[in-house]
Amino acid sequence: MADVALSHDPLWPRAGGWPAPETLGPEASAALALLGVPAWRTSLSPTNAHTTPAAIRAALRRYSPALMPERAGDDRPGRDAVDLGALSVVDAGDIVEPDGPEGEARTRARVAELLGRAETVMALGGDNSLTVATALGAYGDRLDTAGLVTIDAHYDLRDGVSNGSPVRRLVEAGLDPRRIVQIGIADFANSAEYARRAAELGITVIHRDELHGRRPADVMAEALEIAGAAGGPVHLDIDVDACDRAVVPGCPASMPGGLAAWELRALVRAAGRDIRVVSADLAEVDASADAPDGRTVRLAALCVLEFLAGVAAR
Repeated sequence: MADVALSHDPLWPRAGGWPAPETLGPEASAALALLGVPAWRTSLSPTNAHTTPAAIRAALRRYSPALMPERAGDDRPGRDAVDLGALSVVDAGDIVEPDGPEGEARTRARVAELLGRAETVMALGGDNSLTVATALGAYGDRLDTAGLVTIDAHYDLRDGVSNGSPVRRLVEAGLDPRRIVQIGIADFANSAEYARRAAELGITVIHRDELHGRRPADVMAEALEIAGAAGGPVHLDIDVDACDRAVVPGCPASMPGGLAAWELRALVRAAGRDIRVVSADLAEVDASADAPDGRTVRLAALCVLEFLAGVAAR
C-alpha cells in the first residue's frame, strides 16, 4: 500500500494516533487499550506478520471514528451519529520479541496490566500464536470460568507450538473446551482428525455454511451465551483467514468462499457490545504480502474500530 499524504480537515478528525497509557490520569480508565503482539517465528506458513501492527496503526488514520445515523426500522429505533473520538483509547506500543516462553510471559503480564487501566484490550498480531498469551493475560485467575470465541477457518488444535495450536494450548492450560465456540470453520481447511478432536473436547463449532442467511449479531449472541455461561471473561480471537481470499489476500491461509468483509466487521462489533468480552486479538495478517491497495490491513484497522464501536454501545 503506497504511502499518500492524508488531507487535513478540522471537522473530519481521523482515528488512530492514540496516546500511551501513561498519559491517563491516576484515576482514569480507557475504553480500549491497543497492544502490538508481532508474533511470527512459529508460523506454519512463511510470514512477515511482525510487520502488521505498525501497518494497522497507519491504516487507522484513513478512517473517521464516527458512526453514521440510521433510519428507524420496523424492529429497531434509529440511531444518531456517534463520535467514538469521545472515548478514551490508548496505545501501549509493541511487545518486544513476543515469541517463545519469555515473550509470551511478557505479553501475559502486559495484557493483565492494561486491563487494570482499560475496560478492554485488543492485541494487534502477528500470527495466531499470540492468542495464547493474550487470552491467558486477560483471564488472569479466572481461567476456570473463562470462555473463548474464535472467528477462524481452522480449529487450531494442532500438536506442538505454532499458529495452528493456540486453542489446544489454551485447553491444556485449563480452559474448559465446553466454553469454546469456533465460528467460520471451513471445509478443505482442516483434517478429519482435528474435527474429531474438537467434537471429543465438546467445542461448539459453527460451520462456515451455517452462517448463510443468519444475522452475524445472532450468531455472535449464540456464541457468547456458550462462552460466557460461567460468567467469566471471554476472549475473542479474530483470525482474518475466515474471510474470502479476495477480501484478505494478505492472509496466507485464506481461501475463496470465506466470510465477506461486512460479515467479519458485524461479528466483531457484536462481540464488542458484550460486557463479558474483555479482550480480543487480530491475527494472521501479513502486511508485506497484502494487495497494492492494502485491503487486508485496512479491514484489520476497521475491525479495531468495529470493536470500539461495540464497546461504546455497552
